[in-house]
Amino acid sequence: MKWIGALLLLSATTWVGFEFAKKLTDRPKQIRQLKNALQILEAEILYSQSPIIEACRNISKQLPEPIAWFFKGITDDLSKNTGDLYTIWQRNLDEFWHYVSLGKNEKEILRQFGRTLGQHDFTQQQKHIHLAMTHLERELQEAIDYQTRYSKMMKSLGFLTGLLVILLLI
Repeated sequence: MKWIGALLLLSATTWVGFEFAKKLTDRPKQIRQLKNALQILEAEILYSQSPIIEACRNISKQLPEPIAWFFKGITDDLSKNTGDLYTIWQRNLDEFWHYVSLGKNEKEILRQFGRTLGQHDFTQQQKHIHLAMTHLERELQEAIDYQTRYSKMMKSLGFLTGLLVILLLI
């Protein structure tokens, strides 16, 4: 019976280590998806001259979840007319943030970008989109570096923590 418990404990701690490693792996992927979303938004605003609601709808159809959920939420709220764009952006960002592996820096970049969205002419809007993409690129490089450094360690740490607890209990 002790061995079954020990195996379950080891499996659980190993699983937790793999989950932490998965978050580190998902972060660069999700940053790339956000950059793609901003590129699509730029094309929709500048070239198609689509309204924000239509641009967000198109982005939500083109990107995978969970990033698509954010733009879908904005589309839904804008169609209900539940406030100004920045308030809707902020509320959806806060709701959406629990489902992603992104850090607080990415959230702040998106929050600042949301503050400028729809406030300027086309050229100024394009500059703000490029600025946000530049900041996201910097965060992407940091996330890739962090992933390569710590992902394998998290997996090993989960297993070794379980092994330590088992040794202490036996």
